[in-house]
Amino acid sequence: MAVKLFSPYTIKGVTLKNRIVMSPMCMYSSHNEDGHVQNWHRIHYTSRAVGQVGLIMVEATAVTPQGRISPHDLGIWSDEHVEGFKELVALMKEHGAKTGIQLAHAGRKAVLEGEILAPSALAFNEKSKTPKEMTIEEIAETVEAFKKGAKRAASAGFDVIEIHGAHGYLINEFLSPLSNKRTDEYGGSAENRYRFLHEVIDAVKTVWDGPLFVRVSAHDYHEEGLTSDDYVAFGKWMKEQGVDLIDVSSGAVVPARINVYPGYQVKFAETIKHEAEIDTGAVGLITSPIQAEEILQNERADLVFLARELLRDPYWPRTAAKELGVEIEAPVQYQRGWV
Repeated sequence: MAVKLFSPYTIKGVTLKNRIVMSPMCMYSSHNEDGHVQNWHRIHYTSRAVGQVGLIMVEATAVTPQGRISPHDLGIWSDEHVEGFKELVALMKEHGAKTGIQLAHAGRKAVLEGEILAPSALAFNEKSKTPKEMTIEEIAETVEAFKKGAKRAASAGFDVIEIHGAHGYLINEFLSPLSNKRTDEYGGSAENRYRFLHEVIDAVKTVWDGPLFVRVSAHDYHEEGLTSDDYVAFGKWMKEQGVDLIDVSSGAVVPARINVYPGYQVKFAETIKHEAEIDTGAVGLITSPIQAEEILQNERADLVFLARELLRDPYWPRTAAKELGVEIEAPVQYQRGWV
């Protein structure tokens, strides 16, 4: 049986050499608090490209200064950010990786000075700042910010754009009834709560015709929250809008106790893949090559997103190839030590 982890994956003319994806992980390393790429990002991401990761997703990158999770987040709210990303993309592509960027707005989970925005004036927890409920004008401005961020990502040469709709950040806050108590056209019914994401997707697609992913939190872990069944409906709507793949995570829209175990989120990716009939990526304590291969062979997801395991081992693809009995090409400079 052919090893699926090292089979190519093609989407809208972009071919990944394998199905290993580096999941977006915040580095909090834009130390001048201006959103610009720093040497840490150049080293961190390029090393995973040398390690033969198929697709490298750059961390949550804020579409507005106010939309940063922290003052040290990367940003793409200005044309001045494009040059740094161009350099970063070129470095990764030089080693055969495809490149992606996650466009984000933190919403009520922003830890910043000044006013923060959310669909409703509800704090995340008792220690968090209470956000301002967004006006219709502010919603429109934020949709436009996602569009401009996507246009800049295209200028920088990224192969994939991912919209961050997970982990309790702004889009997730609109989707979940736990954080969205609006009574206008952006609140109430599932269709209304989806409206903001619908508008973001439509806006992004006016400036981007490449592969488009959306990351979701497919379970709120709360009796009054959303489950993967709700995200099947959302997934069908995303597919109708031209989204190519849903990157399936879970949790973090409200404080919750989560039973965490290896592959604990894979079942959500599997449900959405088969019931919404859309490609998915699986993430969540995926650490071993056998585990990753099982997910793909059993058609539970189409791509495997690794997070902390790629922090521990930048050369995890080599580790996986050896364990699964596959030969992969080494960088010429490393061939003496690759076998």
